[in-house]
Amino acid sequence: MDVGLINGVPGHPLFVHGAAVLVPLTALALVVCALWRSAARRLGPVLPVMALVTLALVVLTTESGEWLEERVRESSLVEEHAEMGPGLTPWTIALLVLTVAVWLLGCAGPRRGRERGEEDDGPTGGAASTVVRLASSLPVRVAALVIALVVAVGAVVQVYRIGDSGARAAWQGRFSTSRSGPGR
Repeated sequence: MDVGLINGVPGHPLFVHGAAVLVPLTALALVVCALWRSAARRLGPVLPVMALVTLALVVLTTESGEWLEERVRESSLVEEHAEMGPGLTPWTIALLVLTVAVWLLGCAGPRRGRERGEEDDGPTGGAASTVVRLASSLPVRVAALVIALVVAVGAVVQVYRIGDSGARAAWQGRFSTSRSGPGR
């Protein structure tokens, strides 16, 4: 699949804008859902699906960037940006894994009936209650939140660093700080 051109222009700038929005949005949703299990239950599978779309977009952005790198004038700024780009993929993989884990923990956590002490008399009631107790335990919830915070901050910082280097590669030395136009 050729991801280089969209309607005759490089697709990389378009994909970059999508990734620059979705990575921080997914990171924020992950932290919110790690903090409030009810948010993870309410979002349901939307959280991991959003992370999957984010990962796909980051891969597409990286591939289109590699395509574009072969077609622009070489410079140290372009080279620096191109070297940084693939570094976002591991962060978005971690976002995906954690969104699935946080969503599953939210689904396994206590609900109103369980919080009032109602028991599950089904054939797996004992095993299910063990999973619920584990998912509800403070150490598991704190660990999930801390890991979510680390990955979310890391992903957002990486997006910023890559975006800044890309903006420098595209624009440094190519514009004037003063206005120009007819009659000036």
